[in-house]
Amino acid sequence: MNTQKPTTLASRLLLFVTLLFSSTMVQATMIHFHADMSGPAEAVANNSTGMGIADVYLDDVAKTMEVKVTFWDLVGVTTASHIHAATALPNVGAAGVATETPTFGGFPLGVTAGSYDHFFDLTLSASFNSAFITANGGTVASAFTAFENALLAEEAYLNIHTRTFGGGEIRGFLHAVPDSASTALLLSLGLSGLAVLSRRQRLCA
Repeated sequence: MNTQKPTTLASRLLLFVTLLFSSTMVQATMIHFHADMSGPAEAVANNSTGMGIADVYLDDVAKTMEVKVTFWDLVGVTTASHIHAATALPNVGAAGVATETPTFGGFPLGVTAGSYDHFFDLTLSASFNSAFITANGGTVASAFTAFENALLAEEAYLNIHTRTFGGGEIRGFLHAVPDSASTALLLSLGLSGLAVLSRRQRLCA
């Protein structure tokens, strides 16, 4: 008869799932960040009727970034859009522009609604604000590391500036979105392991 204690089995199962999760995270290169943008969320809150959503896909191996933005019902017409980083605390405060200036390349200007989808090569200095590079080690590589760290720490936000609100009409802090495929796989494996553990416990009883 197997006399292995159920607690030992549970510990091994927990260790297995933890190691598998860590392996999945190490292999993942694409990190998805999302933000919901509004006027009340701006550094200086306002009553704009404007709203927007932003999705940022950062490849931390290839060092590329895709920025997708949709916005509507702005009070003023657009003049610029950026990602700002890094605030002193997560999800609050203001910071300088981290990405290219004076605005994202190709961002729709002079409108109150629109959409945007653009890829950036973050190995190029042109993808960053030169002041951000200088303030973060002086190289593009060090700026990329600082930028990624700010995103992961929830100390980066995307906003849209307009003629009516020069400092920013709508903004939203970027938050990492869990990898649903990896989560589902881990859940499935965890449930399977618990089923095995349950059967072992019955045999040992």
